Amino acid sequence: MNKLKMFFWHCSGANIKLLEKCPTDSTKYVGVGATIFFTGLFAALAGGYALFTITANPWWSVAFGLIWGLMILNLDRYVVSSMRKKGKPFKEFMLATPRIILALLISLVIAKPLEMKIFENEIKGELSVMEQELFARQEGQVASRFTSQRQLLVSEINELKGEILAKENRRNELRRIAQQEADGTGGTGKRNPGPIYQIKKENADRVDAELQELSTQNNALIAQKSKELMALDAEMKGDMHELEQSKLDGPAARMEALDRLTSESDAIYMANLFIILLFIAIETAPIFVKLISGRGPYDHLLSVEEHSFFLQKTEVMAAANSSVKERSTKLADMEKEFVQKQLDVSLDNQ
Repeated sequence: MNKLKMFFWHCSGANIKLLEKCPTDSTKYVGVGATIFFTGLFAALAGGYALFTITANPWWSVAFGLIWGLMILNLDRYVVSSMRKKGKPFKEFMLATPRIILALLISLVIAKPLEMKIFENEIKGELSVMEQELFARQEGQVASRFTSQRQLLVSEINELKGEILAKENRRNELRRIAQQEADGTGGTGKRNPGPIYQIKKENADRVDAELQELSTQNNALIAQKSKELMALDAEMKGDMHELEQSKLDGPAARMEALDRLTSESDAIYMANLFIILLFIAIETAPIFVKLISGRGPYDHLLSVEEHSFFLQKTEVMAAANSSVKERSTKLADMEKEFVQKQLDVSLDNQ
């Protein structure tokens, strides 16, 4: 138990020799140290898992997690141990504000990988949806490269077919008119294939000949353009076949998936929010414990220790200044004596 207490004291950044003289503050600094230790432990787990999602190498992940956890533990230890209780709450809070902001940033960094682990199953499902959406966008991009050319070919084919259909309708209309002239249901109204019928029939035959010529010409062009269209479709399908469905499994993709989940589901949003708040509370707890706790025996002894050091420093500086002044005075007396001797020598020579 004593070893565990000493370990947590070290984690709190307290002066062990001074803290041993203050048994009433022992429990407080055990709590502070334990909070800092478990924050570092959570940081190690978060850092290790974050690297594992990238490398899938357990050894590198463990090594990185330990280094990351020790770094966060040491940073928290420094933040808490650098705070001093002066008996002025407002001033102490203002001085602690940068440390609180730093603690908030650390808590967010620690929480994010653990959030992704907690919602791992939901994230996997969302990643599958994102992969399908990405593949569909890639297919759309491939198809868009062929769209204009394909539309042009289809338009030209339809135009050629339209010319044949228009000519065919014109021929059929002329044949109908000639037939009505022959059976007396139209034209002159006389049932007699006379000269007028012959003229109308010749018109129909002439348009029919034009239709045959136009069909031969346009059908050849339609066949050519249809081949071009089939080749274009085959090329487009080949490019789509070469597409590989991307595997989204990196940290950025997982964070995006989690963000989408929180925006789509109120339950996941609230759970995610409470996880963040929990880590913020854990990370800032040592700082607020120092702020809200009274000025205890340990704080008084620490102030005495620091004040003693300040007095020793002041004494050493004063002694150094005195020594310099004394040497300066002696040097000035020696200079005066030297000048006096030079004057006496000058008077003797005159």
